[in-house]
Amino acid sequence: MVHNAPNNITYFSDSSIKGIELPACFTFPFYYEPHPLTKIAAAELQHYLETQTDLQHNFGLAEDQQGPAIGKMFGVLVVKDKQGKLGYLSAFSGKLAGSNDHPKFVPPVFDMLIENSFFLKGQEIINSINLQIKKIESGDDYKKLIQEFERSNALSIREIADFKKQLKSNKAERKKLREEQKGGLSEDGYHDIEADLIKQSLRDKHLLNVLLNKWGEVLKEINTGIEQFDAELEALKNERRERSAALQKQLFEQYEFLNKNGVRKSLQSIFSDTVFGKPPSAAGECATPKLLQYAFLNGYKPLAMAEFWWGASPKSEIRKHKQYYPACTGKCKPILKHMLEGIALDENPLLKNPGESRKITIVYEDDAFVIINKPVELRSVPGVNINDSVYTRLKLLWAGIEPLIVHRLDMATSGLLVVAKTKDAHKIIQRQFLKRTVKKRYTALLSKAITASEGDIVLPLRGDLLNRPRQLVCFESGKKSVTRWKVITTNATTTKVHFWPLTGRTHQLRVHSAHQQGLNAPIVGDDLYGTNAERLYLHAAYLEFVHPVTKEKISFEVAEDF
Repeated sequence: MVHNAPNNITYFSDSSIKGIELPACFTFPFYYEPHPLTKIAAAELQHYLETQTDLQHNFGLAEDQQGPAIGKMFGVLVVKDKQGKLGYLSAFSGKLAGSNDHPKFVPPVFDMLIENSFFLKGQEIINSINLQIKKIESGDDYKKLIQEFERSNALSIREIADFKKQLKSNKAERKKLREEQKGGLSEDGYHDIEADLIKQSLRDKHLLNVLLNKWGEVLKEINTGIEQFDAELEALKNERRERSAALQKQLFEQYEFLNKNGVRKSLQSIFSDTVFGKPPSAAGECATPKLLQYAFLNGYKPLAMAEFWWGASPKSEIRKHKQYYPACTGKCKPILKHMLEGIALDENPLLKNPGESRKITIVYEDDAFVIINKPVELRSVPGVNINDSVYTRLKLLWAGIEPLIVHRLDMATSGLLVVAKTKDAHKIIQRQFLKRTVKKRYTALLSKAITASEGDIVLPLRGDLLNRPRQLVCFESGKKSVTRWKVITTNATTTKVHFWPLTGRTHQLRVHSAHQQGLNAPIVGDDLYGTNAERLYLHAAYLEFVHPVTKEKISFEVAEDF
């Protein structure tokens, strides 16, 4: 357990916090507006990062820095010390410049990088196994055997195919000869020819078997040499897998997290009851658990937290320089549930129903379906904690009719939503959505000026399993996602655009707007990929599809109110 002397606190000057009220409850870590004290602390930490010269880490903010650009999440924790004086602690997620030990920042919960640690020794053994594997796989003997097998196998396939072709031709010739001689020879004469033809057929089969056996032996001999190498590789890989699992388990047991009551829990026990069953990679290395651990170890009272991103955006996640972000759910939520036990938290905003007072508007209705203009902050369907939705409201309105949701809009998105009244209508309209024959147009307000006038965004998306409901750009396993866009108006700070989603992925327009390889301009009010505002400025403005009963093409349009 690493426990530095309590010298990592930075105290506020009286003038900097004059007139600022202390928070009544601790920050709800997974959805928050930073408290004024955390904003002051974050600003001071950011100034330090801008002016320091000791951190040999490339954040991707200067072109002349060496090494790969790696942005980092930083955190601040406002605390009150034992004498009642206010200050803040600073931390970073993971490691900086390959080290955990940096002035101004709290230490990790467990430092796996200390000299001669079991982790470094274990990593050294695993690295040596990796080198052995690499040496075998890149060795001339192994590579030559692989190449020889591939060459011989290809040659055998060609030779056998050519021989079978010849046998097929021989068979055709024999058949032709039989037909020609059948009526012109005596029974004994035909019998002699038939016997000779049978011998030819048997000889051909024999020669084919000889050829197959020859190549079988050749390939078997080469493969025996390959299998010897493969057996050695498999043994090394099994040893690496076993050592990695044992090392990871040992590491997890070293991470013990405190709460204000002094109760300790290891990573393994914290995650044993989660859907993961075991800690995900790098769990416990995030900023907020480090900060709380240091506070509890040194008798500080936590008052508020905030985390911000520093540096270049990563390739997959959407992270903007200096922007605040909540703690991650996959890695931090189970840990913070334990660490914050017994501490009064701000109310969870995600349990509130911001759409409760907003009314739905029926744009069109007939016996088959209804078109709703959904207000912002109202769910399309009931959620885990909030039941109020378009579905529940229509169910109350339609006595005896089950609303059948054809597609969905994000809770924060306003605009046109189709709800079927019959199973047939639902099936027919939904099929059009699935086949992408429905024409959809959205209007959005972006958070900065866009220089280009129109284009297509093609960025594959997948869910962020450790930070739901966020989505990631992933070129390896993401699903194809295509958005067409065109500027309507622009000014110095915002751009209004039309979006045509040619695919229908979760958060597609929001991610394609915010990602650096998209428009690099989050939609105004996007609390997941940008910054919060009074609303998300995204509106489903236009829909066109074929009527499920009349089979006529119909369209609906409701202008945005921004």
